[in-house]
Amino acid sequence: MTRRDLAAKIAEKKGLRQNDVKVVVDEVLKEISQSLARGEKVELRDFGVFKVKERKSRLGRNPKTGETVPVPARKVVHFKVGKELKELVR
Repeated sequence: MTRRDLAAKIAEKKGLRQNDVKVVVDEVLKEISQSLARGEKVELRDFGVFKVKERKSRLGRNPKTGETVPVPARKVVHFKVGKELKELVR
């Protein structure tokens, strides 16, 4: 499902204009992204929690040559699924 599909489904269910819903969906996703960029945790009850975790630097291996190469530390977005969503997907 794409942003457009999501906006279309919500607009159809709620009887709203698709462009208005698209603006709201885009703003919600933008705010979640900006919060994560600031290092904040985003908790959506019964859906899940988004947070940024730090991955430590490590030694990796180039699969082509077998040579050991350093992999730098970096930040990654982690999502922990909420209880209600977990039950729904089962």
